[in-house]
Amino acid sequence: MEKRETFSSRLGFVLISAGCAIGLGNVWRFPYITGKYGGAAFVLLYLLFLVILGLPVMVMELAVGRASQRSIALSFQRLEPKGSKWHWYSYIGFAGNYLLMMFYTVIAGWLLYYFVKMIRRDFTGLDAGGVAGQFTELMGKTGTMTLFMLIVVCIGMFVCVQGLRNGVERVNKLMMLCLLALMAVLAVNSVLLEGAGEGLRFYLQPNFHNLVYDTEGNWILGEAVFAAMGQAFFTLSLGIGAIAIFGSYIGKEHRLAGEALRIGVLDTCVAFVAGLIIFPACSAFGVSTGEGPALVFVTLPNIFNHMPMGRLWGAAFFLFLSFAALSTVIAVFENIISFTMDRWGSSRKQAVAVNFVGISLLSMPCVLGCNIWSELKILGMDISGIEDFLVSQNILPLGSLLYVLFCTSRKGWGWDAFLSEANQGQGLAFPKGVRAYVSYVLPAIVLFVFIMGYWDKFGG
Repeated sequence: MEKRETFSSRLGFVLISAGCAIGLGNVWRFPYITGKYGGAAFVLLYLLFLVILGLPVMVMELAVGRASQRSIALSFQRLEPKGSKWHWYSYIGFAGNYLLMMFYTVIAGWLLYYFVKMIRRDFTGLDAGGVAGQFTELMGKTGTMTLFMLIVVCIGMFVCVQGLRNGVERVNKLMMLCLLALMAVLAVNSVLLEGAGEGLRFYLQPNFHNLVYDTEGNWILGEAVFAAMGQAFFTLSLGIGAIAIFGSYIGKEHRLAGEALRIGVLDTCVAFVAGLIIFPACSAFGVSTGEGPALVFVTLPNIFNHMPMGRLWGAAFFLFLSFAALSTVIAVFENIISFTMDRWGSSRKQAVAVNFVGISLLSMPCVLGCNIWSELKILGMDISGIEDFLVSQNILPLGSLLYVLFCTSRKGWGWDAFLSEANQGQGLAFPKGVRAYVSYVLPAIVLFVFIMGYWDKFGG
C-alpha cells in the first residue's frame, strides 16, 4: 500500500475541505431551494440546522478520519470495538459518494458548457425568455451533455492521479481563491441593478408565511424543514466520509472544532453571496424565484447581458463556477479513490482507472433522464431528482447520524476517545458540556425531521 500523503499547509487543508463543501450545494442548490421554500425564512432555518447539526457532525467526521488515518473504507474498522459492525456502513458511504457524482458531474458539465456559450456570444441580445429557452435546448442534447460530463470526469481524475499535494491541493487552492474574488464583484453588481429591491427583500426579510405555504396555498412546512436539514448536510458533504478523508491527511497541531468552524463559515459566506447574486437579478429581470434547478442557468446570463463587458464577466463566472463544482468533484473523487486504495490495496493509478470507467457509466442515467428517459419517474421524481433525494435527504443525514452515534456510544468509538482526538492541538476546543446534546438531542432531531419529511412527502 502506498505511503499516506499529507497536506503541505493548513491553508491547503481549510481551502480544500471548504472546496469539498463549497460547490453546487452553495451556488446551484442553495439559491433554488431557497427560492422554492420562501426566501429569508428558509435561510434562517437552514442556518439553524447548520449550527446545531452540521458543525458538530463535521468535527466528529474529521476526528474519525484523523484518528484512523484512513478513508471511510477502513476508518470504522480501525476505531470500533472488536467484534462490532460499524464498518458495514463503509459500503453505504461509498455508494453515497458514487450516487452524488452520478448527477453532480452532469450539472458540472452544464456549467462548463455555459462557459463555452458565453465565449460564443450565444446569449447576446436575448431576453429572459430567450435565455430560458437556451437551457431547455441544452436538455435535449444528449451528446453534448455526455461530452461535457466526460470532460468533468476526465479533469477530476487527472487532478487526482497527480496525488494530494501536487494535484488536489495545488489546483483547489487556486480555483477557490479565484471563485471567491469573482463572486464578490458579481454580488455588488447584482445588488445595484435597477429593480433589485424586491429580490433583496425576498432574500433578506423573513416572511414565515412563505415557509409554511407555497404560492398556491399548499402546506410546505414539513417539506421545507426536511429540505433545510438536507441542505445543511449536503452543503458540507457530511455523512459519506468526504470530510473524514481530509481529516486523515492532517496532523494534530490544531483542534478540530476551530477547523470545522472555519470551513463552515467560509461555506456559509459563499452560499450567502450566491443568493445576493441570484435573487436581486431575479426581480430585476422578471425571473421566478421558484424556477427550480434551472434557476442559476436562467438568471445569470440575464445579468451578464446587461453588464459592461458582460461576455467577459459571464465567461469568467461560469468558468469559476465550474471550478467550484470541480473542487467538490475532485474532493469526492479523492475519497472514492482513497476508498479503493485502502480497501483493495490498489495503486493510485489503478484506482483512478477503475473509477473513471465506473463514474462515467453511472452518470449516464442522469444525462438520459433529461431527455430520452424524461418520462421515467420514480416516486414521482425524475432520475436526477431521485438521485439527489437518495443522497441529500437519506444517505447524508443518516450517515451523519451514524457518525454521531459512533463518536458518543460506548458500543462505538466512544465519547472520551472522540473528545481526546478532537481537542488535540491548539485552538477552539469542542465543549465537554454538550455531551448530552450530541448524544441524545441531536440524533433525536435528525430522526424526527427525517421521519416528518418522509411523512410530508409521501404520507399526505
